[in-house]
Amino acid sequence: MFFKADYFILEDTMLEDYFMEVEDGVIVGFSKNEPGDYTYLGEFVAPGLVDTHIHGYHGKDIMKAEEGALNVISKGLLECGVTSFLPTTLTDSKEKTDAALKRVAEEYKDVEGAKVRGIFLEGPFFTEKYKGAQNPEHMSDPKIDYLKDWIEISDGLVNKIAIAPERDGVEDFIKKANAMGVRVALGHSDATFDQAVAAVDAGANIFVHTFNAMSGLHHREPGMVGAAMATDAISELICDGHHVNPNAAGILMNAKGRDKIALITDCMSAGGMADGDYLLGDFPVIVKEGTARLKDGGALAGSILKLKEAIKNVVDWEIADIFEAIQMASLVPAKSVGIDNVCGKLHEGYAADFIVFDYDLDLKATYLNGQEVYRK
Repeated sequence: MFFKADYFILEDTMLEDYFMEVEDGVIVGFSKNEPGDYTYLGEFVAPGLVDTHIHGYHGKDIMKAEEGALNVISKGLLECGVTSFLPTTLTDSKEKTDAALKRVAEEYKDVEGAKVRGIFLEGPFFTEKYKGAQNPEHMSDPKIDYLKDWIEISDGLVNKIAIAPERDGVEDFIKKANAMGVRVALGHSDATFDQAVAAVDAGANIFVHTFNAMSGLHHREPGMVGAAMATDAISELICDGHHVNPNAAGILMNAKGRDKIALITDCMSAGGMADGDYLLGDFPVIVKEGTARLKDGGALAGSILKLKEAIKNVVDWEIADIFEAIQMASLVPAKSVGIDNVCGKLHEGYAADFIVFDYDLDLKATYLNGQEVYRK
């Protein structure tokens, strides 16, 4: 099979008027030589997007451990341009977390849409002051025995966990988690700059939805945001225009470099659904005017952002170009959790998971293993 596009967006360049060869669902290579028979895809072809922080979609929530819900989410994400993702949990009891992980482990191999590339545990080792839409009743200092259990229960899928740097025992936990192949992210935290930097020095490599639910940048105490700007750790960003002011997002990108920014959605179950009443974990949420907010207090409760929209937003806001935006939603998040060996780029030997979009950055089609699985 041969495909042609005006531009193929690779990890380090954009190829103009090239052909891509795919055999048995795998990319064979790229060439200027016109084959006898080919399919013209459109203006831009980019790697399938990689969402490493997403709680649900199409009315389904990972924490509910509902039979079949993972497949609903997986198929729904194809309309977002996402071909790889990390089902994400919330802070809750160990029993409920166990159940959610067990369900994912039972079903992830059979999903029909975006591929499950791991699991992100968002909590429960957070700080109550910046709880956001997480339940403080279940927050505690990090417990390495819990993580060991979760790795086993999840069939080894857990590859990312978020903690607050000021909790007791953090540095030892980070080192042991890394030794078990789990990336450690920092978030929902009132940590000082020094505490956050110490956690990065110990091996943490991601800041969770930077700016949101963390101590801010102050000229006498740079806090978590300052540490995110000053270290090489990758910073997640929710670029829906509600969580972070576009100018603040641009400042972070300029401070760190766009190769250290991972666009994520933090999407909850209301993604892809109509406005109305929903739940995030056990918390009632109202969705309207492009946001999901807790009914009690009005705090932002995840998002209803589609990752394809984040790409369009950062380009429209003029804080990134098309090439940079694509990398921030594919290669960078894949690198952040060590899955860039299987996804996040168009490359020889990789599965032909890719998306097609036009010059207005509107998604036209999504492909898995060289087969069209969504068309607008």
